Amino acid sequence: MRSGELVFVDTGAWIALALTRDPLHARARATWEQLLGAGVRLHTSVPVVLETFTFLDRSATRNVAIAWKDSLEIVPRLKVLPATANDLGQAWSYFERPDLHKLSAVDALSFVQMTQRRIRVAFAFDSHFATAGFRMVG
Repeated sequence: MRSGELVFVDTGAWIALALTRDPLHARARATWEQLLGAGVRLHTSVPVVLETFTFLDRSATRNVAIAWKDSLEIVPRLKVLPATANDLGQAWSYFERPDLHKLSAVDALSFVQMTQRRIRVAFAFDSHFATAGFRMVG
C-alpha cells in the first residue's frame, strides 16, 4: 500500500475490527494498522455504515454499535460516500452475473461506488470483491 491510495472498507472489515471475539479480529487489526501507517485514503459508504451498525446492534449491544459509529469520526482520511438512486439503479446489473451468487445489495452498490471513484482496493473478507475485479486486503 502507498500513501494516498484509495481503499474501500467493507462491512465485514468493520465488524472484525469492532468485535474482539470475531475470528478475523487479529487479521483485521493488523491490516488496519498497515493501512493507517501507509497513509491510504479510506472510503466506506452510508449503506455499509448502516449495515455495520445494524449488525453490531443485533449481534453485540447498542453500546458497541454506538461506540463503533462514534469511532468513525476520528478515523484519519475516512470519507463516507453517499448513495444515490442512480447508484442503486446501476447496482442491479451485478445480479445478472452468475459468478456473483448470493451477492448482497450493499456489496453491489459498493462495487458501483468503487468503480465510479476508481477505487481498486477493498479492505474486505467477502470474496465477491475479488470476483468483481477488485484487489482485496485483509
